[in-house]
Amino acid sequence: MVRGLTYLLLFQLCGEIISRSLDLPIPGNVMGMGLLLFGLIVGLVDVKWIEEAAELLLSNMTLFFVPAGVGVMVYSDLIVAEWLSITVATVVSTFVVMAVTGVLAQKLETNRDDDVG
Repeated sequence: MVRGLTYLLLFQLCGEIISRSLDLPIPGNVMGMGLLLFGLIVGLVDVKWIEEAAELLLSNMTLFFVPAGVGVMVYSDLIVAEWLSITVATVVSTFVVMAVTGVLAQKLETNRDDDVG
């Protein structure tokens, strides 16, 4: 498991270094996940090396949301003052995501049917 955590942290570190040194608008942890995906696809990393560490992190994922929940509580005055705009943004973005997902799924289904038939 130490080996797996080491690999995960090294990929995150590489992502952070790339993101900060190139001043990219992509967070370093996302860049690190992309690098890990690339490593898995091309065979530089074996899934067995990181599987146990990944399962440990996934099984305790709820703990990672505690800081976000505390952050919400810290800004409760701001949330009360801006509740309408927060609610509208949440509802509108939810429907936009659902619409884009539906359109994309239909296009992919149409393309798949064209390839098969």
